[in-house]
Amino acid sequence: MIKDMSFKQVIKMPYIQEDNLILIVDDTATNLEFISEILTDAGFKVALASDGEIALKQVQYRLPDLILLDVMMPRMDGFETCKKLKLNPETCDIPVIFTTANSDTDSKVEGLSIGAVDYITKPFHEKELLARIKTHLQLRNLTKTLEERVVDRTAALSKALQDLQESQLQLVQKEKMSALGQLVAGVAHEINNPVSFIHGNLGHASAYFQDMINLIDLYQQHYPEPVLEIQEEITAIDLKYVRSDLPNLISSMKEGVQRIRNISTSLRTFSRADSDRKVSCNIHDGIDSTIMILKHRLKASEDRPDIQVIRDYDNLPQVKCFSGQLNQVFMNLLANAIDALEESNLGRNYIEIEANPNQLLIKTILTKDKNYVLIRIKDNGVGMSTDVQQKIFDHLFTTKPVGQGTGLGLSIARQIVVDKHGGTLEVNSASGQGSEFVITLPIH
Repeated sequence: MIKDMSFKQVIKMPYIQEDNLILIVDDTATNLEFISEILTDAGFKVALASDGEIALKQVQYRLPDLILLDVMMPRMDGFETCKKLKLNPETCDIPVIFTTANSDTDSKVEGLSIGAVDYITKPFHEKELLARIKTHLQLRNLTKTLEERVVDRTAALSKALQDLQESQLQLVQKEKMSALGQLVAGVAHEINNPVSFIHGNLGHASAYFQDMINLIDLYQQHYPEPVLEIQEEITAIDLKYVRSDLPNLISSMKEGVQRIRNISTSLRTFSRADSDRKVSCNIHDGIDSTIMILKHRLKASEDRPDIQVIRDYDNLPQVKCFSGQLNQVFMNLLANAIDALEESNLGRNYIEIEANPNQLLIKTILTKDKNYVLIRIKDNGVGMSTDVQQKIFDHLFTTKPVGQGTGLGLSIARQIVVDKHGGTLEVNSASGQGSEFVITLPIH
């Protein structure tokens, strides 16, 4: 072989990296020694293998950056070794350069067709050997760099898409809450005016009625025997029953008006406009106002009894939050829980549901360190599979039929809790065993 000693003066090349490892596979000891000396002098790390089987074992411990592979070897020749390297996902992209004394075209074509990047015919010059190694290392580094750039670019595009989706969610949420807040606040205001009027006048009506009863009693005391026409009128209107029932009627009207006032207050609490910063709020007021708004869905129907709402409230301090946005979270979670309960009723009759009633458990907990509030919303509905749980907070994911769900509710809920409040929103569920959503909120 021809060894160009003058080329050793240029061994520190800019493309050579300190950790570049070249695996030399050759069954001739002198060839291994010769090539190893050239590569070591040029700054490469070198590994040696005397046949294909040893080479395949070596690459399992450390992957080389390039392989110089002799074609003619006992037990397993270079072609077979190369095939096995290319079939292994961990070694398939390592550049393989065949070294052989056989220079016929068919051998070169076969070597290149099974995945080799180059073919060096023995005897070869040191310059040629190093130049070819340099070229293929540069190509491999370029390929790896391009792959990294593709990965980075893909990650950047994915992040941009995620940011875009989050921005869309924020816009949807903002517009939705703004429109809903204006509508609910307007309805609450319109209800509140006539209700306040009725509530105020019912007190006067009750006082006036009592005055009239006192006057009738006074007449009966001084004129115990009224004329026949008055006696007939007393009998016709059943004065005794009217005297006993009218206070009950007024009391019922007061109770009904008070319920309307409570609904109006709940509407205003639910639609409370958020400022640009968090304010201290009572979490229980937000939950209760949401339950009041959903009360029509909790009431009994001809198909099922009432959905039982069990409140287990801890003694919570005021929590700094965007109350309007948290109310939207409560609305989404409670509405979904009611949907799950209604789905669980399919195939069951009234008596069966009554024996195992629909229940919503809402529990609040102050952590021992008094830094966090936990809000647990649990139903005994259909539950969900592990696969659904993994996707439940994904953008646009929904298990509801087309036209009944947008897939935005829980995604927005998580964004509000996590991004806006620095908390967490988790789900615990199993098919047929109900679902529990757990909100964790920092108090400050």
